[in-house]
Amino acid sequence: MRKSTALWTALGIAAVPAAAVVAGSFYFYRLAVERAPKKFLDADPGLQPNPDVQTETTASREWWAAQNFEHRSLLSGDGLKLHAYYLPAKTPTKRTAILAHGYSGDASIMSGVSKFYHEELGMNILVPDARGHGRSEGAYIGYGWHERVDYLGWIRRMIAQDGPQAEIVLHGISMGGATVMMTSGEDLPPHVKAIVEDCGYTSVRAELEHQMKRMYKLPAFPMLPATEALTKIRAGYSFTEASALEQVRRCRTPMLFIHGSNDVFVPTSMVYELYEACPADKDLLIVDGAGHGDSFLIDKAAYTDKVKQFLQNRLSEPAAAD
Repeated sequence: MRKSTALWTALGIAAVPAAAVVAGSFYFYRLAVERAPKKFLDADPGLQPNPDVQTETTASREWWAAQNFEHRSLLSGDGLKLHAYYLPAKTPTKRTAILAHGYSGDASIMSGVSKFYHEELGMNILVPDARGHGRSEGAYIGYGWHERVDYLGWIRRMIAQDGPQAEIVLHGISMGGATVMMTSGEDLPPHVKAIVEDCGYTSVRAELEHQMKRMYKLPAFPMLPATEALTKIRAGYSFTEASALEQVRRCRTPMLFIHGSNDVFVPTSMVYELYEACPADKDLLIVDGAGHGDSFLIDKAAYTDKVKQFLQNRLSEPAAAD
């Protein structure tokens, strides 16, 4: 009788932490993956607005608000209605920049880069709301993994519009940077001439491990594997398979890597690993003093000059500023 009681007591004790892990996995899924306002990011010290660049930010947002965007839609492979903003160039062209925004944002946060491609480079711009963001449908965030397939759809849409002379540049920031890197490992059509990734992470698992330690002082095990298992069931992907690093190893498209030297949200060290892994033509820009997603604003001249230089001779038509 005593052995039976001891066994049930031991099982009960073991069940307590197991139940806590299960409960924790649901908590972190809702926090990080499920579509919902991410209020916890508002106070993150690594994401605070830089007061030195507010004038530029305000000007970009005002420019965005003043544009007469066309609204485009795309049906994803899993049946979601996705939304994008399209703005044709002032002078007709077959060159289009397809942009990718970051986690918990929407297309409008790409206003500065959108203005650069449209006004300075004279290109059409297509700026999708990622699934689970903005006007796009979706109950979860794919961290770039499912979005890579969505971007293949947007690429095909622009080729169908502009024909065989279509020339496309992909440019993403933060999760958008990871999105375009994950897209880079797919079988891209030759119309995609260049990719610009800004402060993307090596993999979803590596980024979430970093955030669990940085934000919650927690080890990855056992909470991250439990949340990953729940994500696989509910969202259909795992954090491990969602690897920009593995996709970049298969990249054959010229890629420019950009990162801020002071990025603590996506560690600057990640960009060196990504850059070294890429077998395609490539270049690297580290923006001194820039935090996460701030490189364009902190040193706009260096950023835009590097992008122009990288795109030179990779697009058949000259840039509007030339």
